[in-house]
Amino acid sequence: MVNLVDTFSEFKAGKNIDRPTMVRVLEDVFRTLIRKKFGSDENFDVIVNTTKGDLELWRVREIVPDGEVTDDRSQISISEAVAIDEDYEIGEECYEQLHLEDFGRRAIMAARQTLISRIMELEKDEIYRRYNERVGDLIVGEVHQILKRELLILDDATGNELVLPRSEMIKGDFFRKGDMVRGVIKKVEMRNNNPVVIMSRTDSLFLEKLMEQEVPEIEDGLITVRKIVRIPGDRAKVAVESYDDRIDPVGACVGMKGSRIHGIVRELHNENIDIVNYTNNTSLFIQRALTPAKVSSIELLMDDAEHPRANVYLEPDQVSLAIGKGGTNIKLASKLTGFEIDVYRNTPDEIEIDDVDLDEFKDEIDEWVIDQLKAIGCDTARSVLNLSKPELLRRTDLEEETVDELLSILAAEFED
Repeated sequence: MVNLVDTFSEFKAGKNIDRPTMVRVLEDVFRTLIRKKFGSDENFDVIVNTTKGDLELWRVREIVPDGEVTDDRSQISISEAVAIDEDYEIGEECYEQLHLEDFGRRAIMAARQTLISRIMELEKDEIYRRYNERVGDLIVGEVHQILKRELLILDDATGNELVLPRSEMIKGDFFRKGDMVRGVIKKVEMRNNNPVVIMSRTDSLFLEKLMEQEVPEIEDGLITVRKIVRIPGDRAKVAVESYDDRIDPVGACVGMKGSRIHGIVRELHNENIDIVNYTNNTSLFIQRALTPAKVSSIELLMDDAEHPRANVYLEPDQVSLAIGKGGTNIKLASKLTGFEIDVYRNTPDEIEIDDVDLDEFKDEIDEWVIDQLKAIGCDTARSVLNLSKPELLRRTDLEEETVDELLSILAAEFED
């Protein structure tokens, strides 16, 4: 029996297969071997000794007088039984030990292959189960291989291979073979019947886990991270809440002179992280979400419960801060609060007589173009004309031809 048991021990090493599973697999393999040779395994005992690492097979049959055997699977004649052990008597059960050699070389080789296959399946199931339970956990690994679309990472704790797709890497990430990489387990998928563990550095959970590691109050449950939104490598906004009035959640997350947040920012390649106090006061939360801009007033539009909107009014010098480079600030604030935010410049009650609201041009300018302009804080003709053509192209998604036509229409309004 040694060959098959050794085979199991060899494959079991380091695979975390528990003892009951080991016994069940070995028993199944040997019962299959018995059924192929004898047609049934009903009168056989398979005894696995996990302590010694060996296994015994016994055939059990009732002893009957010579010439009265009606079923040789369950009965044995007294003369055959005595040949096994001379103390046997009629009516007793005869235990006959089987040896591996009795099954033949081909059967043994087939059983070995079955055993190897079963163990590999168990290993795959175990990897899938173990990592599926750890989705969202922070993980550290070594870059093992660099491929065109992904990096293969060796889990520092288990030695298993993980996959870090380039789509899950932060802009600016550059790793060499042997470098240590941190990320979170995003998901586990089956590819060609093999479990593939996907790592991520762009997922919001990665930032949350880094904060948990750096801020003891989060790990202790005194501060809760309510929501994180990110443009990986560029900007992130984090809403935090404290369950202890004595703890300032924003201050605790930033640390003395930024000591806690600096390490996280470095890990994320200088990603700009805004941490704000969460509140149930919607207007106040939107105001905080638009940090660093200072909001003058907010008008909430709740006509569509699924897509609530907020009109935010700011002083002219605060508009560009609210929108942010490439619109990142307003985009993240919208995601954080769940409101679609429109930014407007504060204008005096007595609007200049020679200025015209953009909505007045709906017959000549498409509504989506007007919406684009309002999104960058321009709601009058003069506010658009005050911006240069290159600035309009940079801050909106408009084509050059559209901008030229737009400026021409608006300028014509003020010609004598």
